[in-house]
Amino acid sequence: MSRTARVERTTAETKVLVELDLDGSGQADITTGVGFYDHMLHQIARHGGFDLTVHTVGDLEIDAHHTIEDTSLALGTAFDQALGNKIGIRRYGSATIPMDEVLVRAAVDLSGRPYVVHDEPALAPYIGPVYPTSMTRHIWESFGQSARLTLHVSVLRAAWPGGHPDAHHVVEAQFKAVARALREAVAIDPRSAGAVPSTKGLL
Repeated sequence: MSRTARVERTTAETKVLVELDLDGSGQADITTGVGFYDHMLHQIARHGGFDLTVHTVGDLEIDAHHTIEDTSLALGTAFDQALGNKIGIRRYGSATIPMDEVLVRAAVDLSGRPYVVHDEPALAPYIGPVYPTSMTRHIWESFGQSARLTLHVSVLRAAWPGGHPDAHHVVEAQFKAVARALREAVAIDPRSAGAVPSTKGLL
């Protein structure tokens, strides 16, 4: 069964195209106009093992908020659609990822119930010229809501003793951890006997 999705989202502020293959090889074609966000979406594709296309044109003359938010919503919708009836999936996934001085843990449940918990330290306000670090929480909230999943992301360590957090490392480690957790959660469980992983019979 093909686990793919194509989502187009057009508003007065943005135009977004997302194509996703959950059983890909980590290939990515991503352009949002926000360089650091493109870099993070590449992490989702590569470390998740997903083939991912994202083309977004947004009102960057205002700021990056609409572009990042609407892309995250479309990406979540694509995950939800690609998962289909969720028969045979592992459902749960988790990963603890180090990136030099940073350590991040992510846990996901493809529950059908949107709930996001995000914990990170105060960071420099921007990474690169246009990515506001305040958007990272909003990315996970938008993605989790539209993907209909439960997601916990916790930054366990963020700096050398006495140092200041490197915002790039803190955010990138989060994306890698979420990607690895998703990779595990969407994987087909050979022991599932073709069942939905829930005593309710529905996710």
